Amino acid sequence: MEGLKRGELSLGVNESSIHALLPALAKFREKHPGVQVRVHRMLSRDIPHEVLNYRLDLGAISFVPRDAQLQATEILKDELTLVVHPKHLLAKKREVDVAGAWRRKLHPRTASNPPFRRRVIELFARNRTALNMPIEMPTIESIKRFVQMGMGVAIVPRMCVEWEIEHGWMKEVKVRQLNMPRHVYFVSRRGARLPHAASEFMRILREE
Repeated sequence: MEGLKRGELSLGVNESSIHALLPALAKFREKHPGVQVRVHRMLSRDIPHEVLNYRLDLGAISFVPRDAQLQATEILKDELTLVVHPKHLLAKKREVDVAGAWRRKLHPRTASNPPFRRRVIELFARNRTALNMPIEMPTIESIKRFVQMGMGVAIVPRMCVEWEIEHGWMKEVKVRQLNMPRHVYFVSRRGARLPHAASEFMRILREE
């Protein structure tokens, strides 16, 4: 197991944090094909508890847990961003204001991270701009698909749409008042030695 020719790596993630780990997971798999990697999708609030109870080696969350038995290591800085279909009217703009900039259908991220959804709604309220949400989707992937279908625009974590932006399937538009940084942390048991596979994954992640 020290040679990483076999073993197991158990990770807990929410819907958005898995996007930050994909490059490192691909590299880990390439280097150590004999190690079984198990990625468990769950709510962020449940991940620290699962790490403490040894059901997960590591957990990726967007907050620092309060439990003194856990330690958090920042692995990524991210931000919320507005994405639109390449042929959308807003796609021609590099930057827009919240107030009066558009009256289009907006599909903010909903199920995965309610605090950020609430902050987006509060941002529009402060700028006295009505948030037109005729439909709300349950997952980031469904939101992205709807935007690509030309059915609306969305405010989502940038790390979840980097691939689509790079390939021209979506256009990113800066919103002047939208300043909502997000941090992704790996949580582990404080003072406990990580399993060899988990330590190796952390090393690869730092390189990435």
